[in-house]
Amino acid sequence: MRMPFPSISLVQIWQDEFRNYNMSSFQRDLLAGVTVAAVALPLALAFGVASGASAAAGLVTAIIAGFLIGGLGGAGYQISGPTGAMSAVLIVLASRYGLEGVWTAGVLAGFMILALGVFKLGQIVNFIPSAVIAGFTSGIAVIIFIGQIDNLLGIHTEGAENALLKLTHYFRFDYTPNLTAVGLSAMVILIMVFWPKNLNARFPGSLLALIAATACTIVLDLNVPIIGTIPQTIFLDQRLFPTRIPWEHLSELFIPALSIASLGAIESLLCGTVAGRMVGSKMDSSQELISQGVGNIVIPFFGGVPATAAIARTSVAIKSGGRTRVTSIVHSSILLIVVLVLAPVISHVPLAALAGVLAVTAWRMNEWSEIRDIFNRRFKSAIFAFASTLIATVALDLTQAIILGIGLSALIFVFQSSQAKVIFASVSAEKMRADGYEMQYDTNRILVVYITGPLFFGTVNTFNTVLEKLNGNVDIILSLRTVPLIDTTGISAIENLINQLESEGRRVYLSGLTEPVRSYLERAGVIQHLGEDRIFWSAYEAIMAADHYRANVKRHTQEYAELKLAQKGAKS
Repeated sequence: MRMPFPSISLVQIWQDEFRNYNMSSFQRDLLAGVTVAAVALPLALAFGVASGASAAAGLVTAIIAGFLIGGLGGAGYQISGPTGAMSAVLIVLASRYGLEGVWTAGVLAGFMILALGVFKLGQIVNFIPSAVIAGFTSGIAVIIFIGQIDNLLGIHTEGAENALLKLTHYFRFDYTPNLTAVGLSAMVILIMVFWPKNLNARFPGSLLALIAATACTIVLDLNVPIIGTIPQTIFLDQRLFPTRIPWEHLSELFIPALSIASLGAIESLLCGTVAGRMVGSKMDSSQELISQGVGNIVIPFFGGVPATAAIARTSVAIKSGGRTRVTSIVHSSILLIVVLVLAPVISHVPLAALAGVLAVTAWRMNEWSEIRDIFNRRFKSAIFAFASTLIATVALDLTQAIILGIGLSALIFVFQSSQAKVIFASVSAEKMRADGYEMQYDTNRILVVYITGPLFFGTVNTFNTVLEKLNGNVDIILSLRTVPLIDTTGISAIENLINQLESEGRRVYLSGLTEPVRSYLERAGVIQHLGEDRIFWSAYEAIMAADHYRANVKRHTQEYAELKLAQKGAKS
């Protein structure tokens, strides 16, 4: 695969990133890279297995992603590789289509992510509510944990279409746990939980736990399932070849590829946003998506699984002093050395130990602070969105869960927005005069109607219901200052109001139009119909215009009556 020539944007990113770079900066990046590699090693092994591939596939993914995605990324502090969220998607895909399906879907997803970057659609992540993301993340955590119960217990049960069905298998109790495997899993979990946080940055508890579990397995010759052979190469025998692409299943793989692309884009951009706040630097989201796309197109041809930016590894890199992509490259270099030198030792790592690492990781990946805020503050809409997305993620596939969560959030937003208010304000001549306005007519004939919130299909019913109750010979001033947007349904409601009042000899004035609202009304012809003499910036100006118009009409009416009376007297 030929790497694309760096874009002008990437060259500028590199220049900004390495401006004033010196030996001290390199030493910090080097130390951070070593630390990240220590964290990434057990996670890469675990997520490779959890993806339905192999531990070697996880290592290859971390190595290639660190070099390629790290080098082309939109921010130097991003660390990419296999992740728990991605493994939850891939395990289902692997069970249905095999590794060829995983690799092909990964390549398709890479092209989708690349397109998002090329067309600068990185801001799309901002349209996903935080409650949906939290529910999605918690659902993935549940899937990861359920997927590791077999290894935690040292057993093997039949596969299932989704995590809930898989969970029901364990309640049949037709299996006998391997107590040695259970003991190793428990040991790993306890080490990770009780390992001091202040030491974790220097020597990760997960790595210590894997070393301890592997040492016990080798020294005591324990009868537990192990990883098995780790090839001492990054070109795995099991990898994607152009001749092995399942072309006949491409249409079936499109939706899974969309799931991978959606998850990869969302996770990478969220990681960049969070990490950017930590270092006070903004990521180029379009370039980040381009790098993720290129990386995921290339990785399957080495035998790896789809990758994305990883918040855990990225935060470790930042806290360890890393600031440039040198950290990512160093971390990959160390993992490459581990593969080439220590593969025979890694092959003895027990699967139960990896399951213990994943169990703790699944617990920690929940956004507990966000969840506490949602429930403690009793945000009903957020609680509903969180719970619905979590359940859908576990019971359905992840694409459906994302669509459902966003759809529910959109419906909740529309419902909340539909609670618009229409406020009437009578005009006091005394108040107007006190404010320096000279009133000529009876202001009881003028009514100001203040509309708050968007005027669209969700709020028009409230607007029409309230205005239907109006009666009497009054002119209406619609104050739209707090109306941020209007749609065709809202425009039709205003047009109907204008037509109704004009048929009764009354007038409608508009005030406080924002630029988007005025633009829509102009395109609909409403402004042209009313004329600029009935469009004002403030309600006071509209009141004065309505008052003067009423006064002129009254004066002309009186003059006409007097003229008729004079003509009648002359004839007599």
